[in-house]
Amino acid sequence: MGGDINYIKGERDSLHTYYEDNKTRRISSQVDFRHRFSRSELDIKNSADHFSRIINMPGYTFDGTQNSTFSEVSYAAHSNKLEWVIGGNYFTDAFSEVRSTSTPLRNYLLITYGAFAQNTWDINSKLTMETGLRGDYVVKYGAALLPRISLLYKLNSSLSTRLGGGLGYKTPAIFTEESERISYKNVLPVTPDSNKLERSYGGNWDVNYKTSIADGKVRISINQLLFYTHLNDPLVLTAAGSGVYHFENVNGHIDAQGMETNIKARYNGFQLFLGYTFTQSQLHIGNATEEPPLTPRHHTNSVLMYEIEGKLKAGIEAYYYSRQRLSDGSYGRDYWLCGLMAEKAWKKLSLFINFENMLDSRQTRYGTIYTGSISNPQFKDIYAPLDGFVMNGGIKLRL
Repeated sequence: MGGDINYIKGERDSLHTYYEDNKTRRISSQVDFRHRFSRSELDIKNSADHFSRIINMPGYTFDGTQNSTFSEVSYAAHSNKLEWVIGGNYFTDAFSEVRSTSTPLRNYLLITYGAFAQNTWDINSKLTMETGLRGDYVVKYGAALLPRISLLYKLNSSLSTRLGGGLGYKTPAIFTEESERISYKNVLPVTPDSNKLERSYGGNWDVNYKTSIADGKVRISINQLLFYTHLNDPLVLTAAGSGVYHFENVNGHIDAQGMETNIKARYNGFQLFLGYTFTQSQLHIGNATEEPPLTPRHHTNSVLMYEIEGKLKAGIEAYYYSRQRLSDGSYGRDYWLCGLMAEKAWKKLSLFINFENMLDSRQTRYGTIYTGSISNPQFKDIYAPLDGFVMNGGIKLRL
């Protein structure tokens, strides 16, 4: 239950009437059968998921159920220099809802048939090539052919580099961050008559370096990654007038490019992880260009851990997010997330404590999260935590 705190506490009147009540239920299963031969393996797997959600708000109810299944059969064969994997899969995704408004029902059934083959070839002691080809057929949306390739070159025991790329796609659906923000209210259905697959291609190149110093006591690894992704016909939620929204594949593309740097260092029981990601993403429609919402350009992560195996763990972490563009064209501010954890273990007992978001970074501290009246709020994009500083602890028993 969320909404107006006065309503939640039972202090309800003609002004304090807004609430959001979410009820969710999930049941899932996974089955995996593997049979190994002398130099090959047969793998048969299946997963099923049932998910239902009811959202109650003043004058509005969303009541939907999603059932999905995934089945795959694959066969892998190995030799000294080659590894082959071939297989096929069958995927279903069905959604149905209970009508509560005049908006047309968003019911759908997606069925996807797929077949794939991939090969890993150790060309020599320094060069490895991995290739793959996948073909999917999405009923009512068409076929997608998805090749990919990756080359790994080991210059020596310390330095290696990898270059890869491939194609991808995404089936359109109403479940996005944009529609979630308005609880799917007045969102028209996605249909194969008016929507199509989002198709993408991308590539990446990385360099990995490992070394040790201080007579091998300090081990260091550095990974530098460059990436580029191009998405055609992106699915965008657009106002259609009279408070109604619909998804359309805009005549344009989104591209994202950037780099990611990761450094790991180990010394005795200490481990240090440092990371930085730079992402420049743009939405191109005709001659116009804009920055997609909720995409921080700069992001850092740093974690320092100390561990005495089986006895003690302690760590501190810090994450930085630069400002992000919001759907209304404004910008949210930057913020830090910092945390601290510790765990003391004995033979059959462990005590742990966590301090999360110790700086109490909250979007509600930076400004209002809604516009309009308190009884009929229109929520802004959520780009930062809402729950602030959290402390929790517990006991673990090993029987």
